[in-house]
Amino acid sequence: MKEVINAQSVAILIDGNNIGKSINTVFGINAMLNFDTIIPKILYERGLNRLVYLREGIHISERFSERLRKKFFGIVEACHKSADISLTIHAVKLSEKVDTIIIFSGDGDYLPLINYLKAVGLRVEIVCMKNSASSNLLKSADDYYLIKEEDIFYNTN
Repeated sequence: MKEVINAQSVAILIDGNNIGKSINTVFGINAMLNFDTIIPKILYERGLNRLVYLREGIHISERFSERLRKKFFGIVEACHKSADISLTIHAVKLSEKVDTIIIFSGDGDYLPLINYLKAVGLRVEIVCMKNSASSNLLKSADDYYLIKEEDIFYNTN
């Protein structure tokens, strides 16, 4: 992230499948995003209004869900299919409540959403892996952060 605006209210929307698969492709099957370090890093001093983690599938670890709830007052939502539609609905609903939406995904399918959010006056940032980032998505965003190995931990359970 290149620009810091301290008074912003931020919503973070995470496409868990997209981020998870991208991280596993580069760092291995046991690699996971370390939310405890990356969330403060991308927020800087901005206020977190909402964090929503969306993932396809019925089984989402209750321990993981509870950690996001306790640490970031986040919610975890299972999606029937991909997170694209659910994430888009959350973004549109939150667009009147926040100044910035940070989307964790490199999926080019979010390009129309980014264009809409920017058209209604929001700042849009992307967090993703370089290997799975749509170049058009990154160009359209106000800013982006490419996940690094320092943002990862390895699950040994």
